[in-house]
Amino acid sequence: MDAFLVETVDLLRRTPEVLRALLLELPEAWTATADTEDGWRPKDVVGHLITGEQTDWIARTRRILEEGTARPFDKFNRFEMLERDVDTSLDELVERFAELRAENLRRLGDLIRHDADLDRRGLHPALGEVTLRELLATWSVHDLDHVSQIFAAMAGARDAEVGPWKQYLGILLRREDPAAVPG
Repeated sequence: MDAFLVETVDLLRRTPEVLRALLLELPEAWTATADTEDGWRPKDVVGHLITGEQTDWIARTRRILEEGTARPFDKFNRFEMLERDVDTSLDELVERFAELRAENLRRLGDLIRHDADLDRRGLHPALGEVTLRELLATWSVHDLDHVSQIFAAMAGARDAEVGPWKQYLGILLRREDPAAVPG
C-alpha cells in the first residue's frame, strides 16, 4: 500500500482522539469563545467536521472512483452545523464525529483498491480537475487546520487574562488579524 495513503489514514484516525482528549467534559468557559470575531466556537468546528464526514470526503472519493471528471462534486455546505447542532452538546458532537470518522476510514479502505487510484481525477466545481491524492491530502490538512482553530478559540477564552504576555502569544494575536486566517 502507498506510504502516502498509510500516513494520511493514520493522521485521520488520530483526530477523533485528539478532540476527545481536548474537549470532552471541558467547562463551557473554555469552549464558548470563537477563534476570531466572526469565527467559530469549538462546537461549530466539530459540527463542521461532522458535515464533512457526512457529505464531503467519502462522497467525493466515490465520485472520483466511479465517475472521474464526468460530473463535478456536489456543493459542500460549510455552515450546515450552525442550525443543525443548536441543541446538541459538544460532548455528543465529539462522539458523533468519532463514530463517523471510524466508519469513513473503513469505507475508504474498501474504496481504494490500488495505489494507482490515488492518481485518478475528479472535478471540483471551483478548482477544476483534482486527484484523489490531493483530496485525501486536503482531508488531513483540513483536520489540522480546524484543530488549530479549536486551540485558537480556547486560547481566546483567556485573552483578557494573559495581560501583557499577549504580545508573545501568536495564537491570540491571530484573533486581532482575522484577514490573516484563511476562510
